[in-house]
Amino acid sequence: MIQTLAVANYRSLRRLVAPLRELSLITGANGSGKSNLYRALRLLAETAQGGLIPSLAREGGLSSTLWAGPESFGRSVARGEHPVEGTVRKEPISLRLGFAESEFGYAIDLGLPSPHPPSAFSRDPVIKRECIWNGPFFRPASVLVDRRGPALRMRNDQGAWTEVRVALPSFDSMLVRFTDPQQAPEMLMLREKIRSWRFYDHFRTDTEAPARAPQVGTHTPVLGQDGADLAAALQTIREIGDPTALDAAVADAFPGSGVSIRNVDGRFEVEMRQHGLLRVLKGAELSDGTLRYLLWIAALLTPRPPALLVLNEPETSLHPDLLPALARLVAQASRRTQVLVVSHSAPLIEAFGRFGGQTIRLVKELGETRVDGLKELDAPSWHWPPR
Repeated sequence: MIQTLAVANYRSLRRLVAPLRELSLITGANGSGKSNLYRALRLLAETAQGGLIPSLAREGGLSSTLWAGPESFGRSVARGEHPVEGTVRKEPISLRLGFAESEFGYAIDLGLPSPHPPSAFSRDPVIKRECIWNGPFFRPASVLVDRRGPALRMRNDQGAWTEVRVALPSFDSMLVRFTDPQQAPEMLMLREKIRSWRFYDHFRTDTEAPARAPQVGTHTPVLGQDGADLAAALQTIREIGDPTALDAAVADAFPGSGVSIRNVDGRFEVEMRQHGLLRVLKGAELSDGTLRYLLWIAALLTPRPPALLVLNEPETSLHPDLLPALARLVAQASRRTQVLVVSHSAPLIEAFGRFGGQTIRLVKELGETRVDGLKELDAPSWHWPPR
């Protein structure tokens, strides 16, 4: 389980350190930084997929994603006595992402490339430092794998450093370019754990949504991002997952109803039986909210739970009466996997409170996102690896 998430200089997240639990709800007013935190987590996930630099490019590059305010605020500015003014930069340009569990921690530090030799890719950020350490927070003595620029080294069984004869590209994480299950099993384990993270963000439920149409069905333990394989995912839960939980989740949200999968020549289609109707409704006939809820059921009851499951505004298109059932479904999923929900729905926040989930409320002060009520001494211990 991720215990600490840390982000520095990414958009409004100038120096955010947030504690996470098995079930955490990220909330706050519009513009408080919820989406930035969600994007930062997606960037972290891209380190193990080889897509970190392209993802930053799609956001406008490093210059567009860096913290846009000054390096520090004076006390008079914080008190509102003087306006915010630019200062002379003292620290190198840096965008840093990291997280820590009880056993391992990971951090990556991105900056600008050297102007020499000249390159057409001079706007591409480069990886300056990357570390894996043992324990919940960084200490030089606890570092297991250390990357500085293109150079990589790791500790051997005797605790001494061993230089790895590989030149890492400036645009690729060491998690992608190098894995040695014998010398660095923690690197392989961490990479596979990050690769298992799943993000679900605004399923399509319009009339042309793929989830409404019959699709060729194969075993689908993991629901796709677009939800096109909904019918196959539900059937997979029924055959190799927890069919009792599936039926209970449908009945909890829609009393007296049930879901089945129609199979015609290998093409699967969702069918729903509702109380009071003489025939079943097909996927094309379901309301947007009903279809979206079935998609959440398929995502949360997956027979292959990930290390981390992140849901962005799952309340979209759902009637408020469905939110308590959604909260129960998410709480049930958090017993098998760590779940993080990003939402500004007051009814959903209230429902989550009944299940012991942690609520992290974000606020913005002088353009910087902070965790409301989290004092500096109460924040998790976190130290960035120096360059």
